[in-house]
Amino acid sequence: MTKHKTGTREEWLAARIELLKAEKELTRRSDELARRRQELPWVRIDKKYRFETDEGNASLADLFRGRSQLLVYHFMFGPEYKAGCPACSSIADGFNGLVVHLANHDVMLWAVSRAPLAKLQAYKRRMGWSFPWASSFGSDFNYDFNTSVTEEQQRAGLVEYNFRTEDVRPRLEAGKEGPLAEFAAGAGTDWATFTREQPGMSAFALEDGVVYHTYSAYARGVDGLWGMYQWLDRAPRGRNETGIWFRRHDEYDKR
Repeated sequence: MTKHKTGTREEWLAARIELLKAEKELTRRSDELARRRQELPWVRIDKKYRFETDEGNASLADLFRGRSQLLVYHFMFGPEYKAGCPACSSIADGFNGLVVHLANHDVMLWAVSRAPLAKLQAYKRRMGWSFPWASSFGSDFNYDFNTSVTEEQQRAGLVEYNFRTEDVRPRLEAGKEGPLAEFAAGAGTDWATFTREQPGMSAFALEDGVVYHTYSAYARGVDGLWGMYQWLDRAPRGRNETGIWFRRHDEYDKR
């Protein structure tokens, strides 16, 4: 017998209508936050970033592919990785179906990682993905947008992430063994190397030939892009997590 509260259909409906009020308020609040994101000042980018893509060498402006807006997912895949981050991989599983709709609404969506292009292409084939993915290997792009740190910065302890200075030493110590170490091992690296990359997304606009940075989000700020969790938040037991449970989609037992 279930341990969860049960009731009649009438009791459920009354509780559901009450919850609907809170959901509508959240929707209105979300709309307001979206408006405030769009009102942020645009910052002109004069630095000449270079990327490697399936079509060859590209500038940041080239990634727009004729559109006026660009969304970049900072995918955790460092040069030393053997495979992409499992969490980023589960987020990216939702990209294939989105890119065509966004591209036809004046928005290009790309993933960008520091790993060399050949590694990204091989992993992309393994995962069955078709969305655009660029390598920023040798570029400052990921560092400038606060999703990568150098080994020296990491050893110093204090790094900039999610708009604050963070002491990473406790997290490095905690990840030397156990589930976190296993998580990093799944990408073919150790925890310290793994965490030199961090997840995030950035938005850009192209106007009169000038590229502007308009928005970035990190950590839980990209939670809304993780389609799997949006569904779990509506499931009877929610996220129901006791540890790292998810894997790359080709690593689950076939049943």
